[in-house]
Amino acid sequence: MSVPYRPEGFQSVTPYLIVADCRSLVAFCQTVLSASVRDLVEGPDGAIGHAELMVDGSMIMAGQARGEWTPLPGSVYVYLPDVDAAYARALELGAESVHAPSDQFYGDRSAGVRDSNGVTWWLSTHIEDVAPDELARRAAQAHA
Repeated sequence: MSVPYRPEGFQSVTPYLIVADCRSLVAFCQTVLSASVRDLVEGPDGAIGHAELMVDGSMIMAGQARGEWTPLPGSVYVYLPDVDAAYARALELGAESVHAPSDQFYGDRSAGVRDSNGVTWWLSTHIEDVAPDELARRAAQAHA
């Protein structure tokens, strides 16, 4: 019996974060991103060895750093219905502000926060479709 090359519910590219405290990362994703936990595997010591978190049809995988698997926090860009509300929830959880919510020239309203594991989350709501020629003009103006 043949199976698909990627499991159901996954996109071709899936972020995998190895962090010092996976349990706090799961809680952050649930609270700030409204993530649902699809899978959670705990080791004998109670640490989360592997977690699969579904965020509006996209999967984020994470695991607890240990042994040869040292923390590898990254940067994740997430589209959400209300960036301002997500940003406020992140700050309530103790995340550090990297960038307050603001409208961007490329058509997103975005903000940045860094969680307790050092992961930078770019929270965004798409607010405008920008034509390529207009995007080029705005980019040049923004970088001038």
